[in-house]
Amino acid sequence: MPVQSPKRGARPAPRSVLAAARPHLTEAGAPPSYIVVPQRISMWGNDVHGDCVTAEEAFAKACHQPEVFVPDASVIAWATLHGVLEGAYLVDVLTWMQSDGFYLSPSLYGDGSHVSVDWTNPANVRSAIAQGPVKLGVAADQLDGAWQSTDGTTGWFATGFTPDSNEDHCVSLCGYGTFGWLAQQLGVSVPSNLSAGTQGYAMFTWNTIGIIDVPSMQAITAEAWLRTPTTTVRRSPNPGQPTISAGATGTAVRRLQRALHRTPNPSIVVDGVFGPGTTSAVKQFQQANGLTADGVAGPVTWAHLPDGGPMPTLLQGSSGAVVKSLQQVLTNGAPGQWGTTPHGVDGKFGPNTAASVKALQKWGGVTADGVVGDNTWDVSLHAAGADLESAVGLQYVQG
Repeated sequence: MPVQSPKRGARPAPRSVLAAARPHLTEAGAPPSYIVVPQRISMWGNDVHGDCVTAEEAFAKACHQPEVFVPDASVIAWATLHGVLEGAYLVDVLTWMQSDGFYLSPSLYGDGSHVSVDWTNPANVRSAIAQGPVKLGVAADQLDGAWQSTDGTTGWFATGFTPDSNEDHCVSLCGYGTFGWLAQQLGVSVPSNLSAGTQGYAMFTWNTIGIIDVPSMQAITAEAWLRTPTTTVRRSPNPGQPTISAGATGTAVRRLQRALHRTPNPSIVVDGVFGPGTTSAVKQFQQANGLTADGVAGPVTWAHLPDGGPMPTLLQGSSGAVVKSLQQVLTNGAPGQWGTTPHGVDGKFGPNTAASVKALQKWGGVTADGVVGDNTWDVSLHAAGADLESAVGLQYVQG
């Protein structure tokens, strides 16, 4: 009894998008045969949702070295957030993945820029596959039959397809070579009615990898794309932070505000209250970085922000390199601004340094208590075109 057909969800790209795409240039040196077979693959929701375009992105990450497995729930959540759980244009997802990828703490896994691949040119396709999986938009009616032939398990063969331009599904090419060689890599046998010497491609779809001959791939394909590189890895400088939004208060909000201040956004006040100003700043940052501009600081937004850790709190009795750097800034900026120097740069926070800090605080419009905390670190040094913390040095930020 045939297994139930999974879902589809690729939307045909407008002709103008395809015409404007930068092409992949065939590079010499591709090996005669090539394949990447991840240790672990999945449906990534495509059995019950039309999220094939996003599922293919998860497969591409699984082809990374070292292998990256994105859980099904993360893929479904990403597709839901971007409104593509039940269908997507390939180029939209490719574009969003450049800035707004899959977050697996502590890193964000995205895409490089994309170029179009000439799927009618085997040399161009092989050159592309050797650099990373090739994302295809295809018509899946005939492909479904091939997938059904093995009850939805790896090792199906697809041959003899007729032309079909009704693009409705997204798959990935992860290898090429003869049927015999590809079958060996997948641990299956070439059916007796097929020639082991036939040239083909390894194709991922619906939690399987199968083998398709060159004419059949060409018959059902409408668009093909290569990511360069396939996977980008951005390590979050703010790992483990909670998702926060308007109304939140506390330590995480202060970290968010510090990070926003360092983007730079000198209008941000570090007060630990996620109010309208912070919401607006988050949205502006998200929009500027190609993220969903919802004003919510979630894992992806945290990963794009600078380190929001605090600068050390300095007061009388503090010492060390950060105090010495502070004293140098206080000395350089005093003439014509706050007027009082620390009377030396020795790395020891004594009464003279405290007096200079109070003068700076009064000049900067913050509480003049002689303690260098968040509000004082954020004081703008107008003549230097920077705030106090950046002038002293963000290398002193505490994680």
